[in-house]
Amino acid sequence: MDVIVRPTPSLQGEFGALSSKNYTTRYLLVAALSEGVSTIYHPAHSEDSDAIRRCIADLGAVLTEDDEKIVIQGFGRKPKDVKELNVGNAGAVLRFLMAVAALSPEVIFVNTYPDSLGKRPHDDLIVSLEQLGVKVEHNEGKLPITIRGGKPVGGKITVSGAVSSQFLSALLFLTPLLEEDSEIIVLDDLKSKVVVGQTLEVLEQAGIVVHAANDYMSFKVPGRQAYAAKTYTVQGDYPGSAAILAAAAVTKSDVKVHRLVEQSKQGERAIVDVLRMMEVPLTHNEGTVHVQGNGVLKAVEFDGDAATDAVLAMVAAAVFAEGTSRFYNVENLRYKECDRITDYLAELTRAGANVEERRDEIIVHGMPEGVEGGVTINAHYDHRVIMALSVVGLRARKPLLIKDAHHVAKSYPQYFDHLRALGANVEWVQ
Repeated sequence: MDVIVRPTPSLQGEFGALSSKNYTTRYLLVAALSEGVSTIYHPAHSEDSDAIRRCIADLGAVLTEDDEKIVIQGFGRKPKDVKELNVGNAGAVLRFLMAVAALSPEVIFVNTYPDSLGKRPHDDLIVSLEQLGVKVEHNEGKLPITIRGGKPVGGKITVSGAVSSQFLSALLFLTPLLEEDSEIIVLDDLKSKVVVGQTLEVLEQAGIVVHAANDYMSFKVPGRQAYAAKTYTVQGDYPGSAAILAAAAVTKSDVKVHRLVEQSKQGERAIVDVLRMMEVPLTHNEGTVHVQGNGVLKAVEFDGDAATDAVLAMVAAAVFAEGTSRFYNVENLRYKECDRITDYLAELTRAGANVEERRDEIIVHGMPEGVEGGVTINAHYDHRVIMALSVVGLRARKPLLIKDAHHVAKSYPQYFDHLRALGANVEWVQ
């Protein structure tokens, strides 16, 4: 389905942030890797979190869920022998489960999104799994991928962090279960280090010991560990909330978003700092971000590596700022559901924005008077692009029609419902 976003001068209202996709995925995984019963309160509901629910159930976990929580009986280090797994369009879920599949005789990961996840490379994780003695068949590093494992062997492992930190996280979930101790050395740069911090936080909560260097470039992981069955509570999601907060910033607004913990390890909490740098009137107290926007924003410069999933929303806000903004160290945006630099900026340009791309930078020449709009734009099946383009549509002079906007459900199914509840003029069309 498509969505039409019409100019909307003001937003007003409040609601609780949806639950964190990243933490939900990790809690579901460690619960499945335990041999007891774990409880997860306030898990996220989205296509990604549904994908890992489905896959861990296929691997032998028993899930019982109500409106408040999900209870999971894990399979420990012995997943059920399943021949095929379908992760949908969920890249992190694929990479984490490729590592878990190393404990199984043979698992084929199918390719159901050839124009999105099917285009993304996983070579770096494949190379690391092969170092563990796992045989991998693949299509030049892409789906479909067959993992032939059973008895992976620990030891010294190298993994590149230049494209994604998800490969490292996958190894950190697997190696505690191996018979041998492991040492993981990160080659090249490590993108999104802050997300590795989330992985380590969840591992510690699950009773797993990992000795990490301060720079996260090397790790010592004792083998023969067991995941403990625990009770977890999922915090609110900054990446999804970033677009709502940006929408409030570019309009005249009085918007409150609750359940956003000030001391969260989510790097995307930087959306609050960036909006402050843009001189957006807001407060952040006791888990509530209160934006009282006046539509006036100043340009910023920001290192986006630690806040990857909020950068597109920041760029959308910068489209209407006074001056030129620069978001740098963001090359890993190119390796997401789409190329979030080239593809996103092409659509912004079509909408009337003045933007430039570099290999690892996004340059935004602000247009406080607003953009023209009045066009149909392609969101490239990417939930983050959809949300960010909707922010631009609120302040366009003419409506924007965003194609295939239903893919927002990958992470935030209620996004347009929440926008509409704040007063945004949005409408679904067939």
